[in-house]
Amino acid sequence: MELHQLRYLVSVAETQNFTRAAERSAISQPSLSQQIINLETELGHKLFHRLGRRAVPTEAGAVFLERARRILTEVENATKEIRDDPSLDRSIVVGAIPTSAPYLLPRVIERCRSEHPNLLVHTREDFRAPLTRGVVDGELDLAIISLPLKEHAVSVETIFTEPLLLAVGRQHPLAAKPNVVATDLATETFVLLGPGSTLTSETQRFCGDHDFVPKLGYECSQVATVKAFVGLGLGISILPLSAKAPEDKETLVYRKLSGRAPQRDIAIIRHLQRYQSRGAQQFIAVLKEIAKDLPAH
Repeated sequence: MELHQLRYLVSVAETQNFTRAAERSAISQPSLSQQIINLETELGHKLFHRLGRRAVPTEAGAVFLERARRILTEVENATKEIRDDPSLDRSIVVGAIPTSAPYLLPRVIERCRSEHPNLLVHTREDFRAPLTRGVVDGELDLAIISLPLKEHAVSVETIFTEPLLLAVGRQHPLAAKPNVVATDLATETFVLLGPGSTLTSETQRFCGDHDFVPKLGYECSQVATVKAFVGLGLGISILPLSAKAPEDKETLVYRKLSGRAPQRDIAIIRHLQRYQSRGAQQFIAVLKEIAKDLPAH
């Protein structure tokens, strides 16, 4: 029995398809299938029901799959622990959502370079769902996301809470309105991030709580584009306080909404069963220190 066979087994179970599992594992489908057959022969049990294009674990397969995952996790943990020597360079991969990455990661990495010169931080910017999957699959050591999150395989630690602010162009009527409430936004055109963005979901939830659906005018993939469109007067948006920059004052006005103002919790997540390296611990400590200095309003 080989470790690569266990990895193929897990991949087939997760994709429920031999072809997709082969693509994920970067081998040919016949080769992967043969490795599963070899494993079944060695164990003396069928591990998958072949239901057309679907592959569903048998009873024996489900039992063995649980053990296989434990074995792979232990092997990975042992490898990381042995490599995690304080005298050697340490490397971690950290993910962050697009509405936090540009404002948090540079500050954290800069301080890490100063306080922990042996720590090398690789980053990945993406939406919450793929980042969570990256942590679960072991591709990421840590991820900075917004809550809520339902995923039993990860540890979730809230780092800070920040308000979400209304962003409008300087010439927009709401920029000079004394008190802006949620219902003032009901007839406005919104500039939002894509449907995978948790900020967009939070905006939609906030509007829904006030009995209206935000009218989408423009959909962007970056906060910088959202700001540019809002600054041109093409619509309004709701952005986190951390996204507010000094240069925005030339084109944007940020307003705190009266009444039940929206806010979001930012958390760091990691796999519950994977070894947390010294580098990951150092990164989290620096992130917490920086979070203490973030403005609350």
